[in-house]
Amino acid sequence: MSTAGRFVLAVLGAALAEAALGLLRAAPPGGAELWMRSNHRGRRVSLLAGPAAATAATITACAGGEPALSAAAAVAGAGSGLVGVYDDLAGARPGQQSDKGFAGHLRALRERRISTGLVKVAVVGLSGLAAGRSAGRGPLDRVVTGGVVAGTANLVNLLDLRPGRALKVVLLLGTPLLAGRHGGLIAGPVGAAAAVLRRDLAEEVMLGDGGANALGALLGLRVALAGGPGWRQGVLSVLVGLTAASERVSFTRVIETTPGLRQFDSLGRRPATR
Repeated sequence: MSTAGRFVLAVLGAALAEAALGLLRAAPPGGAELWMRSNHRGRRVSLLAGPAAATAATITACAGGEPALSAAAAVAGAGSGLVGVYDDLAGARPGQQSDKGFAGHLRALRERRISTGLVKVAVVGLSGLAAGRSAGRGPLDRVVTGGVVAGTANLVNLLDLRPGRALKVVLLLGTPLLAGRHGGLIAGPVGAAAAVLRRDLAEEVMLGDGGANALGALLGLRVALAGGPGWRQGVLSVLVGLTAASERVSFTRVIETTPGLRQFDSLGRRPATR
C-alpha cells in the first residue's frame, strides 16, 4: 500500500471513530449512565470511546491488510474489543470489582466463581491464537504470534489507568510501524487513537477495556509482523515479563517517579487539582 493510501486510512480511522462516538453518545445503548465510570480522581467519564475506537480501528485495519491478515485483524480487533466491553459492563457488578489481576481471577476460581476478567483473558487469548494462525509461519510460531497479539492487548489495557496514557503508547509504537509492507494494518487504528486522544486527555471519555484491548491487539498484530520468528519470541518474552511485573509493581508509580516518562505521561492532561 502506498504512503498516500495509508494516510487516507488514518484519516478514515479518525473520521469513523469520531462518527461512531457521536452516534453512541447521542443514543447510548442501555442509557448513558450504564457507560459512566469514575476515573482516578473521581470525575465521571463515559466509556463510549471504547466501542467507538474499537469499531473504527478494526474496520480500517481490515481494509489496510492483505486478505489473510484482514481476517486476522477482524478476529483480533473484534474479539478483544467485544469481550473488553463485556468486562467493562459486567465487571462493574457487585462482587466482580475485587476480581482484578491474575491473583483476583485465581481467587474467584477458588471460590468457584468465574470472574468477568477471566472470561476476558480467555477470549483475548483465543482471539490472539486465531489471529496467529494467519500471521505465523508454523505451529509454534503461530502460538507465539498469538501470544504477542494477546499480550499487547493486555499491556495496553494495563496502561489505561490515566487519561491519554494508553493512547499515547499506541501512537508512539504504532506510528513508526506505518512503514513497511504491513503498515496499512495499523494506519486506521493510529488514526482512531489520535481522534480519541483529545477527549481522553480532557477527561470526557475513557477507553476502558473495550477500546484498550482492541487497539492493543491490532498493535500487537502489527508488531508481530515487524520481524521473523526470533523477533516474535523476543517480544513475547518482554510482554510476559511486563505482565508478571504488573502483579507486583505499580506502572503508574514507576512512570511518575521516572524523569522523561513522567513528563510524557502528563503531556496534554488536565492539571491536578488540590
